[in-house]
Amino acid sequence: MLFEFWHNFTHNLFKPLLLFFYMGFLIPLLKIQFEFPYVLYQGLTLYLLLAIGWRGGEELATIDSSSIAQVLGFIVLGFVTNLIIGFVAYGLLTRMTKMRRVDRATVAGYYGSDSAGTFATCLGVLAALDIAFDAYMPVMLAIMEIPGCIVALLLVARLRERGMDPVGNMPDEPGYNPKARLELVTAAQAQQPQTRRELEVEAELEISLEKRDHPDPVEVNPTVATAPVSGTLLREVLLNPGLYLLFGGILIGFIGRLQGASVIEDGDHVFVTAFQGMLCLFLLEMGMTASRKLKDLRSAGRGLIAFGLLAPNLFAVAGIFIIHTYSQLTGTHFETGSYVLFAVLCGAASYIAVPAVQRIAIPEASPTVPLAASLGLTFSYNVTIGIPLYLQITHAVNSWLPVG
Repeated sequence: MLFEFWHNFTHNLFKPLLLFFYMGFLIPLLKIQFEFPYVLYQGLTLYLLLAIGWRGGEELATIDSSSIAQVLGFIVLGFVTNLIIGFVAYGLLTRMTKMRRVDRATVAGYYGSDSAGTFATCLGVLAALDIAFDAYMPVMLAIMEIPGCIVALLLVARLRERGMDPVGNMPDEPGYNPKARLELVTAAQAQQPQTRRELEVEAELEISLEKRDHPDPVEVNPTVATAPVSGTLLREVLLNPGLYLLFGGILIGFIGRLQGASVIEDGDHVFVTAFQGMLCLFLLEMGMTASRKLKDLRSAGRGLIAFGLLAPNLFAVAGIFIIHTYSQLTGTHFETGSYVLFAVLCGAASYIAVPAVQRIAIPEASPTVPLAASLGLTFSYNVTIGIPLYLQITHAVNSWLPVG
């Protein structure tokens, strides 16, 4: 069994998808003068979100109405799982790192969310191996993206109530100054050299720190500090461009499939047949970006590096046991691919949705440290070692603990 495990694991490590990621990862290390066209990256991101939604919508149209209650229950379970993961991540970061509390809270939010890029890569691996997954998993991607935003906002609101100064320092942290001006910090950060990835938000993929209006009084305005939720923020969390494209693709695929397979046949050539090739190009760029992000980990310390490698294993494996337990308790049948996708949704970290929320609601936090962990470490680990490993763990769990 151990030999079979090792053979399957190493075999999955060298699929063409992952080889494209390795190739991109080596470009900065070898100092090759190549820059992936930014407009092309935007187009690939838009395509992947729509393609994931399109395929999920098609499959949703075939779900039996008798299983809707179980599906809704699993969706709620996924939301609660990532919410808990966010708070657990904050506790681990408190013990493993010496970062400021506001940065720990922000990083915890990243890990309480998920990653569309990792999800897309997992879909590609499953398709290459001809492994089925349940139709509603793209919906899980959208739903499980939200908890991380909530975790970060709640934790930072609590820090503000306890006296965090306008630049993010707590009373017992070095540099605490309740009279500091936030504008000075954001202006200084805006002058620092930033990579293209640091300028990305959801569909626009730009997360450059913007100079936001802040009250002139010297002391922190308690009303502002304890009320981080606004209409703009709610729109960013619930109606950001990425979620809109994903849900839009789901709705279009769902409506199209209800009208018959012939109606969506032409669209399938674009959003299903071409998916693997587009994903290869996307992973080439992501490999380059992840490689460049590694240098930002120097300022965070070894604790964050250890966390960035521990978190995906801990949370993904927990996700496998959670979905398996739900299957045993409710009698719901899950395809093998759903186990792996749920593990990825639990073990991945955001690099799109939560950074967009951070830009609006948590300007005190570092813009580079969370991305260094989520992209440089966790994303790289998941798409290379993590996905093949979670697949093998899924097979082992289903063999040792079969669903009755």
